[in-house]
Amino acid sequence: MRTLSDIAEEYEFLEGDERYRLLIELGRELEEMPQALKTDATLVRGCSAQVWVYPTGDADRLHFLADSNAAITKGIVALVIAAMQDKPASEVADMDIAAALEPFDLKNQLSSNRTQGVPNMIALVREHAARIAAG
Repeated sequence: MRTLSDIAEEYEFLEGDERYRLLIELGRELEEMPQALKTDATLVRGCSAQVWVYPTGDADRLHFLADSNAAITKGIVALVIAAMQDKPASEVADMDIAAALEPFDLKNQLSSNRTQGVPNMIALVREHAARIAAG
């Protein structure tokens, strides 16, 4: 998976439809999430599309599997995951993920229904990281 800074560097030089294409490409690059993990328990609430996030790993290295049934939403999910993938739980719990995503200006680049679930996804991931970090 690409780093968030690498993605931001590429995103900065793109415009309009090219940015959408990049998001779709990022979604396609997400690690495969087994169908069996796409349950009500892993479903992120408040998203206009279906989004699932499944945390794995431990306190030293959190790893997330994620998926969505909508291509652009899946790309946004990939951005969120890129911000924290394979980092220590304590770092993810303390991270300002919304600030890390600011260079992408998602609120102005995409319709509000595509980004409305992002805060819920961030909260879910940070809460999981905080539980793991606390032991």
